Amino acid sequence: MCELLGMSANVPTDICFSFTGLIQRGGGTGPHKDGWGITLYEGYGYRTFKDSQACFHSPIARFIQDYPIKSRTVISHIRQANTGSVSLENTHPFTRALFGRYWTYAHNGQLKDYEQLDTGAITPIGNTDSEYAFCWILSQLSQRYHSIPKCWSSVFYFIEELSTQLTKSGIFNMLLSDGEYLMAFCATKLFWITRRAPFGKATLLDQDIEVDFQQQTNSDDVVTVITTEPLTTNETWNKMMPRECLLFRFGESTRASSKQKVLIS
Repeated sequence: MCELLGMSANVPTDICFSFTGLIQRGGGTGPHKDGWGITLYEGYGYRTFKDSQACFHSPIARFIQDYPIKSRTVISHIRQANTGSVSLENTHPFTRALFGRYWTYAHNGQLKDYEQLDTGAITPIGNTDSEYAFCWILSQLSQRYHSIPKCWSSVFYFIEELSTQLTKSGIFNMLLSDGEYLMAFCATKLFWITRRAPFGKATLLDQDIEVDFQQQTNSDDVVTVITTEPLTTNETWNKMMPRECLLFRFGESTRASSKQKVLIS
């Protein structure tokens, strides 16, 4: 299985600390050595960095780790391939333009019969089940909305319905963003944490690194991090339930499924 990492913040924030924890699992402390990628939004524009080699050994990953590119919305992914070759075109996250916005997506899991999904004019470039599912979601959106939607919350409710449909074909844990909203859909495993004042210290699980967020933040900062597995040892993470969907905007949750969340330390 792959691992996901997402961030939503109310001010431009660097992802260096969380990304440092993630890349240890990409060929270091974990088996996810078949590529990695990260997309960072600047307004509605974006930067994407990808590599088909393990991020633990990737010079590009070290650049991102050391260079504090600040963003309000980030999606990252480390891959353990199950369908599709180990190649750049099969490396997440995937980004496509729709409704005048760039949509970025990353998936953890495996889907059956994915090649039967009708992607319409949005043709996959690679050959993974993940990209097929992304193209299908965008195709369904373009069929439902013939012009730019006026109510974005309804768009994400529809994506939640589509995500639930995909769980019938296998495991579908997903992060998706249009640059403003960050959506998390859980089929089996996702965790999240929202950090706000009073900020404290956090210690990475996969590397002996501690950061004092109090020294790096302002009192009104809000930062939410979503990941497949908790990244820190001394914080309380919220565990999402199967088929639970969360939507964040600028660090704050805009809505949640009715399913009860489970806390772990």
